[in-house]
Order: sequence, then C-alpha cells, then structure tokens
Amino acid sequence: MAVVSDPIADMLARIRNANLAFHERVEMPASRVKTEIARLLKAEGFIKDFEVVAGPRGGVLRISLKYGQHRERVINGVQRVSRPGLRIYTPRNDIPKCLGGLGLVIMSTPKGIMSGRQAQRQRCGGEVMAFVW
Repeated sequence: MAVVSDPIADMLARIRNANLAFHERVEMPASRVKTEIARLLKAEGFIKDFEVVAGPRGGVLRISLKYGQHRERVINGVQRVSRPGLRIYTPRNDIPKCLGGLGLVIMSTPKGIMSGRQAQRQRCGGEVMAFVW
C-alpha cells in the first residue's frame, strides 16, 4: 500500500471520483480530521450520511453520497486549496467565498474545522482547506 502525503486531498479525490461514477458509497481510511470534514459536508447537505467503522489501523470512514431525484449530482466540484507544500491562511476579515456564497469553504480554525460562514460568525480566521460546490 502506498503512503499518501496529503490524506485530505486523497479524501476529496475519492469523493470526486465516486461522485462522477455515481457510486452510492465511498470508503477511505478514517482519521479525526476526515471525520470532521464528513460531518461538515453532511451538515451542509452535500452528502447523505457517514459512519466510522472500527477496524485495524484506525478504521474506515464510509460516506454515503447524495444525488437528486433524477440522479443529478449534489457535489458538482471539489477543489483542494491549502496543501502540504503551500499552506493558505486567511484572517477573519478576508475569508473567501465559493461561487459567491453558494458553495462551501472548509476551514481549519483554532476552534476546529468549520465552514467559512461559521468562521465569519465566530470571528476567527485559519487555514482554507478546500472548496466544495
């Protein structure tokens, strides 16, 4: 098994690929950060559900993808912003918007992983991890 240098980018790529292939579920190695990102995606309505299945090496994160009534994709795009080679931090006044506020900005702040709107409400900046629309 290969060593993944950016597990968040790997998670987003798995979700993107499964979504493009109209899969019902996608599985990946679980971690606390990935579970928080899945919780945020569920709260914002981008995925149907998620669960962490216990197992060796931390378990497996299983995400159930969500589609529209006529098999329209709910997730139209995913983009990793900050990466290990180039971290992107933003102050609380300059939090970016995805698609003019229609998309989701995933941020890692001192108060935890949250959306860009939540970070603005709580008045804290942090690392811009990804955009989902």
